[in-house]
Amino acid sequence: MTDALLTESREDEKTAAWWRQAAVYQIYPRSFADANGDGLGDIPGILSRVDYLAELGIDAVWLSPFYPSALADGGYDVADYRNVDPRLGTLDDFDAMVTALHAKGINVVVDIVPNHTSDLHEWFQEALAAGRGSAARERYIFREGTGPDGAEPPTDWVSVFGGSAWERVDDGQWYFHNFAVEQPDLNWDHPEVRADFLKTLRFWSDRGVDGFRIDVAHMLTKDLSEPLPSRAELDAMDRTSGTHPLLDRDDVHEIYAEWREVFNSYDPPRTAVAEAWVETPERRARYASAEGLGQAFNFDLLVADFDAAQFRSIIDDNLQQSARTGSSTTWVLSNHDVTRHATRYGLAPLNGRPVKQGTEWVIAGGPADELDREQGLRRARAASLLLFGLPGSAYLYQGEELGLHEVAEITAEQRQDPGFFRQAEFDGFGRDGCRVPLPWTAEGVSFGFGDAEAHLPQPDWFASAAVDVEAADPSSTLSLYREALRLRHLLQAEEKLEWIETGRADVLRFARPKGWQIVTNFGTEPFDLGADAADAVLSSSALEGSALPGDATVWLARA
Repeated sequence: MTDALLTESREDEKTAAWWRQAAVYQIYPRSFADANGDGLGDIPGILSRVDYLAELGIDAVWLSPFYPSALADGGYDVADYRNVDPRLGTLDDFDAMVTALHAKGINVVVDIVPNHTSDLHEWFQEALAAGRGSAARERYIFREGTGPDGAEPPTDWVSVFGGSAWERVDDGQWYFHNFAVEQPDLNWDHPEVRADFLKTLRFWSDRGVDGFRIDVAHMLTKDLSEPLPSRAELDAMDRTSGTHPLLDRDDVHEIYAEWREVFNSYDPPRTAVAEAWVETPERRARYASAEGLGQAFNFDLLVADFDAAQFRSIIDDNLQQSARTGSSTTWVLSNHDVTRHATRYGLAPLNGRPVKQGTEWVIAGGPADELDREQGLRRARAASLLLFGLPGSAYLYQGEELGLHEVAEITAEQRQDPGFFRQAEFDGFGRDGCRVPLPWTAEGVSFGFGDAEAHLPQPDWFASAAVDVEAADPSSTLSLYREALRLRHLLQAEEKLEWIETGRADVLRFARPKGWQIVTNFGTEPFDLGADAADAVLSSSALEGSALPGDATVWLARA
């Protein structure tokens, strides 16, 4: 494949909306690279790795929250939406990072967390000080308690992280928090709340940010008119009508229409992608509309087994959805909220999801450490190479390009995720295991992450997966990702896919524009490619003569 063809392809992409088929690399800033040696990743650390990101071949980075935060929920408890956490750097550092990324042709997407603030946000501190009936409390959701002295919460609702969704303050009132107690929900009926977020979107857009990822985009607006329903009544309510009191309400799209006006006031328009966990394709489509955020995450592969029928159904379904909305779909195998897919694919199928028995995690009747690491990595490489061949945008999570597994070697004392302590969610183990700082070198106190021990413990096996080790190995997962992302641009002439029947239920094959074909063998028996094996350009596992082995994907370039 010639460099001239690749250059021509990249030039063609500049005339289209860059986000439609972009490869977007998610950075969890506190665990990417530590420039000042305090054990915590930072913005200068990202700046120091811009060449690595460019060599990887991505089109954009998405930064998880880097704002001032007490880290009650990994930075998703934001104390100031228009600043950088001083432990991570300064606004000048942020500007330098954006400039450097743009110089390499890499766009910048940042996380916006609009459902709630930190309890340390100046608005919430003002609300606590102002007391009952104050204007300051109207920006949040305060209610009187129940019972003779108001000592019981307004409802029996439970938060995402377990326990009551209400917290009592010193003067006796209660505030609502869908997530951790340190994350009070905002009142999106309040005009000051709406105006302030428009200001935030402009603030970062003016600094050169190209797009926004909207955290829990489906949860902002609420109907808390009296009488409030019980938990049982709430759980029984229809989540597809747009009238649920707390989730995916129709009126949330009034907010995103205002945001779209802001986005479109820039040249080029700023992009946005919704994290919207909703019930139906029709509900998701509203977030992806051109009048709203423009794109919405499809998380279906996060809950799929390594199974041909599941993958084909999910691919068909999401391509149909994107065709109806005029948007493009988003493919995700790992992110900061789920167990890494190299580990998921090495465990029992997801219908054997981890559960806790006493003090021990068990999976499908066996101990949690019954992981087939080689199978998991083999399947992860195959699934990633298939994903990169699909039309739509591909989202990568930092470290997956190294084939990293979930880190299980974290004690309860070392853990930071509220999901681990408050309930058995997020695949049962909490989310710390996918947030462990990256290994850059095989040697060093924190494997090149920085000059001090990392804020989460790194296992010894990180040495073999370090960037410097994998960069020197042409068969490594890093080398596979680099080549796949380099060639991926040749597949993007049109957002089309045509299935080709293989005669086997466990083998998927599809054609892309300009003669490209992708074949994935989800089974254990080799699949004979015949004469087509001569067209192989890239494979996740070496071909066995003309046969594609099990748990493998190959790209074919056909003239």
